[in-house]
Amino acid sequence: MSERVDGDPAFVLHTRPWRETSLIVDIFSRHHGRLGLVARGARRAGAAVKARLIPFQPLTLSWFGRGQLRTLHAAEWQGGGLMLRGHALMCGFYLNELLLRLLPEGDAHETLFDHYTLALADLNSRPEVEPVLRRFELDLLTELGYAQSLGHLASGGVIDPEARYGYEIGAGVIPPNRAAGYSGRALLALAAGDFSQPNTLAEGKLLMRALLAHYLGDKPLATRQLLIDLQRL
Repeated sequence: MSERVDGDPAFVLHTRPWRETSLIVDIFSRHHGRLGLVARGARRAGAAVKARLIPFQPLTLSWFGRGQLRTLHAAEWQGGGLMLRGHALMCGFYLNELLLRLLPEGDAHETLFDHYTLALADLNSRPEVEPVLRRFELDLLTELGYAQSLGHLASGGVIDPEARYGYEIGAGVIPPNRAAGYSGRALLALAAGDFSQPNTLAEGKLLMRALLAHYLGDKPLATRQLLIDLQRL
C-alpha cells in the first residue's frame, strides 16, 4: 500500500541528479528519519522546487509512495533559513555526512532532529565550532546506542575526576590503566554536556574520533578530510 506524508518538518542532507530532469533528495525528517525522495522534474529550467531543496533550510516536505525511493510531492520553506559560511558551512556538511552514513533509513529520531536543528543554529551564530561538533557527535552516537554512558564506569562504579580511564567500545568507561587516555574530569564534563574547558574538547575529540572510526568502518568521511586539509592551509 502506498504511503502518503504531508507537511513533515525536514532538512535536505544531499541531492544528486537522477535520470534526465530529476533529483534524488536525501532528507532528515522529524517523524520519518532519513529517507530518499525523487524530485521529479526538479532539474528542468524554471523548476521552482529546486531552489528550496538545499541543505540547512527548514522545510516541510510532502511525499507519497513506498520502497526505498518515494516521490516528493511538495516542499515549503519555513522561513528563518541559515546562512552558513566558510568553516561553519563545511562543518554543516560534516554533520550531514554523519547522518547519511550512520542513520538507518526510515527510523524516526525526533530528539536527534532537535539536536541537529540546534547544532545548525549554533554553527550559524557562534564563532567556536568545536563545542558544537563534539556535542552533536555525542548526541548522535548516544541516540543510536553507540556511546555508552560517560558518567560512570561500565561496571557501575563511580568515576574519580582525578584519575584516568580507558573506554571499551560496546561496554563504556573502564578502570584506569597505564594506557588510559581520558581524564575522569573530562569524562564527567562530557556526560554533563559541559564543553567549556579546552581539555574536555581535546579528549572528547579523541574519544569521538575513535567511536566514529569504529562505526563508520573503512570508508572515511570526505568532509572530515577536507576540514583537516583546510586547517593545514
